[in-house]
Amino acid sequence: MSKKLKIGYTTGVFDMFHIGHLNILRNAKLECDYLIVGITSDELSKSEKNVEPIIPFNERMAIVESIKYVDMVVPQTSYDKIAAWNDLRFNIMFVGDDWKGTPKWKKLEKEFSELGVRIHYFQYTKHTSSTKLRKVVDDILSVKSKE
Repeated sequence: MSKKLKIGYTTGVFDMFHIGHLNILRNAKLECDYLIVGITSDELSKSEKNVEPIIPFNERMAIVESIKYVDMVVPQTSYDKIAAWNDLRFNIMFVGDDWKGTPKWKKLEKEFSELGVRIHYFQYTKHTSSTKLRKVVDDILSVKSKE
């Protein structure tokens, strides 16, 4: 009898790679046999979050690809997680617990449970985030432009 391979999937912009990113990837790999990571494209980030990543897409792909916990990196050009499942057939989706209980993720939990996919929430790293790092960079650039 063969054991079913646990295929994990997580996504992110992974801009200004930091310990929170590494923690998610390390912890996700502990929960699955094969980890797929979707890297949000520059266009999707700009259109959905109105934020242009500081690190270009191809460089973010290369950084995440080089992490030993990651087995496969794919572009994320849509936030449609069911479409991603149709393409990749993962059976565990990893996401930060800052999304837990939101209407969007409650709906996804229901849809994914019908497909046999479990959503695993990881504790969000509050002390370090790309948003905080971006603010520091923006503040420095703002001061320099006034000089």
